[in-house]
Amino acid sequence: MSVIGIDFGTDGCYIAVARQGGIETIANDYSLRSTPSCVAFGEKNRILGVAAKNQMTTNMKNTLHGFKRLLGRHFRDPKIQNEVSILPYRTVELPDRGVGIVVRYLNEEHTFTPVQVTAMLFTKLKHTAEQALGIKVNDVVIGVPVYFTDAERRALLDAAVTSGLNVLRLLNETTAVALCYGIYKQDLPAPEEKPRNVVFVDCGAANIQVCAVAFNKGKLKMLATAADSNLGGRDFDRLMAQHFSTEFKSRYKIDASSNPRAWVRLCSEVEKLKKQMSANSTDLPINIECFMDDKDVSGKLNRASMEEMSSHLLKRVETTLQQCLSDSNLKVDDITSVEIVGGSTRIPAIKHLMEKVFKKVPSTTLNQDEAVARGCALQCAMLSPAFKVREFSITDVQPYSIQLVWQDESGQEADMEVFPKNHQVPFSKMLTFFRREPFTLQAQYTQPSIFPDPIIGHYTIENVNPGPEGECQKVKVKVRVNLHGLFTIASASLTEKKETVEEPPETMETEEKTDKAPAADGPNDSQEAPSENQAPPEEGGQQEKMDTEKAPETPQPAKNEGGEKKGKKCLKTVDLPVKEVVKAHTPNDLNILVEREAQMVQADKLENERINAKNAVEEYVYDIRGKIHDELEKYISDADRDKLSIQLEDTENWLYEEGEDCKKQIYLDKLADLKKQGEPIKTRKRERDDLPRAFEVLSGSVQLMRKAVDLFKQGDEKYNHLEAAQVEKVEKAIEEKQDWVDKHLGLVSSTPLHADLPVTASQVMSEKGTFEALVNPIMNKPKPKPKVEEPPPADKEGGKKAEGEQSNGPKVDEEQQQQQQQQQTPKDPTEPMDVD
Repeated sequence: MSVIGIDFGTDGCYIAVARQGGIETIANDYSLRSTPSCVAFGEKNRILGVAAKNQMTTNMKNTLHGFKRLLGRHFRDPKIQNEVSILPYRTVELPDRGVGIVVRYLNEEHTFTPVQVTAMLFTKLKHTAEQALGIKVNDVVIGVPVYFTDAERRALLDAAVTSGLNVLRLLNETTAVALCYGIYKQDLPAPEEKPRNVVFVDCGAANIQVCAVAFNKGKLKMLATAADSNLGGRDFDRLMAQHFSTEFKSRYKIDASSNPRAWVRLCSEVEKLKKQMSANSTDLPINIECFMDDKDVSGKLNRASMEEMSSHLLKRVETTLQQCLSDSNLKVDDITSVEIVGGSTRIPAIKHLMEKVFKKVPSTTLNQDEAVARGCALQCAMLSPAFKVREFSITDVQPYSIQLVWQDESGQEADMEVFPKNHQVPFSKMLTFFRREPFTLQAQYTQPSIFPDPIIGHYTIENVNPGPEGECQKVKVKVRVNLHGLFTIASASLTEKKETVEEPPETMETEEKTDKAPAADGPNDSQEAPSENQAPPEEGGQQEKMDTEKAPETPQPAKNEGGEKKGKKCLKTVDLPVKEVVKAHTPNDLNILVEREAQMVQADKLENERINAKNAVEEYVYDIRGKIHDELEKYISDADRDKLSIQLEDTENWLYEEGEDCKKQIYLDKLADLKKQGEPIKTRKRERDDLPRAFEVLSGSVQLMRKAVDLFKQGDEKYNHLEAAQVEKVEKAIEEKQDWVDKHLGLVSSTPLHADLPVTASQVMSEKGTFEALVNPIMNKPKPKPKVEEPPPADKEGGKKAEGEQSNGPKVDEEQQQQQQQQQTPKDPTEPMDVD
């Protein structure tokens, strides 16, 4: 069993696997460790990963990239509108206000959701991992940006389920990096000592994330996180592309921004230029051939100019760094080191900002590209029962403040913040309400200005009824942020009072006591439960402190007068159903997505098999055509060569005409027809090469036996134990086999090269095996062992031989003597024996 971690990035993905020897990063079918986050659609199949990115400029409208930014958001969201404005493919608004991506697939127009497209990429990553590991992969931990909202996380989970992955945890990318750093450190301070504080900065293609982490031996605690979800390496690329677009417009009179294909090529070139600027401060050239209107363009840019035009972006980077430092309540002197990951941290200006804010030179201890995937694989191994990993607890934080909103019985709205920003997760809290009827709780983010749609979900607590006297019932609601970072209402329960009647003792008199619940509306003080850090998903054995009012099930004595039956009142806890409405697919919708993905996977498989069959025909045509005029020329007659050449030419023409799009079986039949003509020629050459060696081996075996027979006739001691009749049998077999070899050698030498041979190398080797099976048992028969004379056994008294004993008789070993003594011993040990 293998467990994997996936770093799902905006531009590319990495897969890491946990093995007994440690963590490894898996290479894809192009021997690359990074798989582009691209999905393309063709007339017959889907194209995923590297192949999709390679055709981005030729199949632009049907090649999807950047869809991670579209997950879990509404189409009219300002962030989505900003994204789709720069995407070359077409997007539409769906009936559920989500984003739809329109592509041409199977010669029809299809609309897919970002969840479906992400599931297609996950299917590719899963297949890559299974091919590399040779086993089926199910369990996975996926890294997500720390700023992902509840809806975005649920969308990512739905995509993983659609692709057939079992997600053990959605792990924040910052936490994954911290885990990858801390678990290998042997010099961390003890738990009772002052922790080591480390700042991690992850600047990728589309975002920057910063976190402050406190490390102790065997654990890490996230102190604070900060992120800018719209600032990354691509923003620097876009600025440079706009600079060159303006320059080309004035110099060459062409507008690259008006041509999507030209814009994609320009962005690709400036990305290469940006990477060169990390190591060079001089003017660097950019040259693009046939850019637009058959014009070649060129330009120059240096690092100083790039930093000047991107000063506003660098200011946002500094603000994010300062925010993390402020939220963590750390001083600069409290920070031990600053670790950087992510491709865009290679920009020198960003490194200088880190040094300016934290007063420390950034360190590159971690693999900047693979740290997230490796951390996810480590977490997956911790959660999997198949691996034993060093104990290391993780305390993560909630990036946004969450509050509950409800209406009391008078209809007025009330609210309560249940999880403040940077609150520990996973975590559960128990809230107590006093209600007479079902009620609804609305979970939302506390700062609506940050989110166009701040609502997380609605949760209705059902089956709430008034008490026996019409009073309010005590309802306990357990709210939770789980391992995935999702807000849920884990359970709801009702405390009921019930009266039981029993016969009291006649002499006992008590007074009835009743407890009436206050008719308050809203939750009482919440009780917080300790977090479980490395427990399996969901509850994981977490113990929670409950209200003391839940415990009493002890009966309360009732008033007893005149020997009447005694009544007891007890408290009973009843679980209540919770109906939730969240931004995620329903089970039925999810099943439909799973089935549709499975159908597309099967269609891709059949199409790949068809293409492989077609390529096999084309490959065989080119292979045989070149060889019948070269190395196979001697092994085919002129007439057969001309006939086969015509057949090969006809097949090639057929492949590029009516055979361009045929079924798999037709290609297999074509290949079989060609092999009927071509394989016999290859076989002749192979037999001509192998047959001399086979005859040589057989002749060598015959000569070896002939030599042994001659030694026997000469009276050699090695063979003097053999019987003459058996040796004559061997001699006869030698003569027969020699005649067979001479005969077939003559037939082979008289057979022309272009004709089939009368005997094959395998037949010759079979004759050798038959011959050796007959003669080897006779000639290699071992000599019998000579009889060894043993000294006679000594007498017990004087060591002399017993009278009448032969001197050369067999020696009785000690075991036989013991057996004889046991047989002579009386069976009943209790029988009296005569003793002299």
